[in-house]
Amino acid sequence: MPSGGRAALTMAAQRIVRAAAIQIAPDFDRPEGTLERVCEAIEGAAKQGAQLAVFPETFLPYYPYFSFVLPPVQQGAPHLKLMERAVVVPGPVTQAVAQSARAHGVVVVLGVNERDHGSLYNTQLVFDADGALVLKRRKITPTYHERMVWGQGDGAGLKVVDTAVGRVGALACWEHYNPLARYSLMAQHEEIHCAQFPGSLVGPIFAEQMEVTIRHHALESGCFVVNATGWLTDEQVRSVTPDASLQKALRGGCHTAIVSPEGKHLAPPLTEGEGMVIADLDLALIAKRKRMMDSVGHYARPELLSLALNDRPATPVVPMSSTPSVAWSPDHDHAPRTERHAVQPPVDDPAPVLRVAAG
Repeated sequence: MPSGGRAALTMAAQRIVRAAAIQIAPDFDRPEGTLERVCEAIEGAAKQGAQLAVFPETFLPYYPYFSFVLPPVQQGAPHLKLMERAVVVPGPVTQAVAQSARAHGVVVVLGVNERDHGSLYNTQLVFDADGALVLKRRKITPTYHERMVWGQGDGAGLKVVDTAVGRVGALACWEHYNPLARYSLMAQHEEIHCAQFPGSLVGPIFAEQMEVTIRHHALESGCFVVNATGWLTDEQVRSVTPDASLQKALRGGCHTAIVSPEGKHLAPPLTEGEGMVIADLDLALIAKRKRMMDSVGHYARPELLSLALNDRPATPVVPMSSTPSVAWSPDHDHAPRTERHAVQPPVDDPAPVLRVAAG
């Protein structure tokens, strides 16, 4: 086990972390208004003793609710508005959040619409208690309607990071239905999993499914799950669509909650309105759970089942000078042969980029 993991386990036996899962509405009119709401919520959580604050999916400037109820031909204007208001990382918005995290000594997990030149991404940011941005990851596959808005992430962000509250991992929304993505974090011994969903979407069944999902991950991973969902007021719902028949698709689906490694709620979940769910996480419960079932340790069979993860950042250009001096023979099952000049391997050949993530 890496030294960071050993230190985290030692810390887990001694520490109780107070976490806050924040259910909150964005400001549709002013992107700086949403940022102000984030900083105010961090301060409010800190006043209640929270050391960790988790916000909803792409909360800054707001989740693209329009993409769920508008046909593509009507999405141009709201999509462009979202691009104009999206967050550049790093930039003034991340500096403001980092300053707030540092001022209050709080680890912050924040979802943003990240703009990278001409593309938007569903991005999760983790700020340590000293304000350092320790993780930036992008949702690997936008869900259904979201593919009209966001690009795809890559495996480079499937990381668990050491923070002031322990080892933290994060996934967004239906990434929790990708068992291999979850397992990649489990294999890195996450202690606190931060989940983010949009909230105010689909209806009550979304909240019911969400609860099953986060409780299952807590049990399977042997970690705490802190889940935050967003909230829309009636006025905001009407601003997204005036069609009453579609407005019901923008209600319900909220389940802000904190779950223990034993799959138990540590406080009553919040399913309507704004507020915070706050609970104390006794990290000793991780060892209690894993003593019985460690899915990446004594309960794993890596010689039978293991995960291959391409953790290389995706890039549209690979300089020829950075590739090995190897040519690839199409008539020999991609067997390499040495050549004088570097030739880029075919993109569908996984051998150079895969590693075992668990075992």
